[in-house]
Amino acid sequence: MPKIDAQDIRSRVERINNLPTIPMVLKRLISIVENPSVSLGEISEFISSDPALTTKVLRMVNSPVYGFPGRISSVSQAVVLLGTNVVKGLLFGVSVFDLMQQSMIGLWEHSLGVAILSRLIAKRKGLKEPEEVSVAGLLHDIGKVIFILQLPQEYQKAMDQAEARGITMADAEKDLLDVTHAHVGAWVAQSWRFPANLVDVISYHHRPRLAKNAPEETAIVHLADVLVRARGFGFAGDRFMPSLNQAAWKFLGLSEQHLREILQEMEGSLEASQELVL
Repeated sequence: MPKIDAQDIRSRVERINNLPTIPMVLKRLISIVENPSVSLGEISEFISSDPALTTKVLRMVNSPVYGFPGRISSVSQAVVLLGTNVVKGLLFGVSVFDLMQQSMIGLWEHSLGVAILSRLIAKRKGLKEPEEVSVAGLLHDIGKVIFILQLPQEYQKAMDQAEARGITMADAEKDLLDVTHAHVGAWVAQSWRFPANLVDVISYHHRPRLAKNAPEETAIVHLADVLVRARGFGFAGDRFMPSLNQAAWKFLGLSEQHLREILQEMEGSLEASQELVL
């Protein structure tokens, strides 16, 4: 099958908002976050106007993904505690929940696992905003959802090739489509005005050495992605176990003891997050 031109794919990605399959709540969210001066009050009002969205947000905030178990009872409290960037990322995460469930069985679970483990590693590293790293983990594979929405038949062929050849989705995507889900995720993240650090993580979670704006956060999400795959929690589109980037591992400076402790804590968090999979 001839490759689709990368520029054509980018053009399609940047028109993603016009697809009839995009949920209305996501379209409304995009229109809100495109306003650089949007206030926390306006975001809170947007969430509160939709009971289903309110429920999803409060479940997520009180889950191990964000580390406030049972402590946040209102949308306004969540917005104030988490801040603009984290709340925006959280909203995108819960807004694409149904798309993830429909596009690839197991992708939502994989994304949750990476979000949880990213926060645990960020806390261990002493990062000031571990919740922002959690958001990056939750959204790192958003390019796969966009691929499936825009090129469903072609992406299914990429998945089939990954399975048949025992290669990663990124390699199969590059072979068949000339770009990977990381490229596509970065394009849509820029189009939706994600923060520069989040765009960096989405762009380079498979190639952390290239990250410029957020090298530590990117290395963390890369490590979390590999470890969650090794753990077998969820499904990222292929059965192949990617190698850990040694430069990223060295950069993070975690000892084997640190890693054992993080993984032990992760087990309890993954178990507690099962209700978010329903």
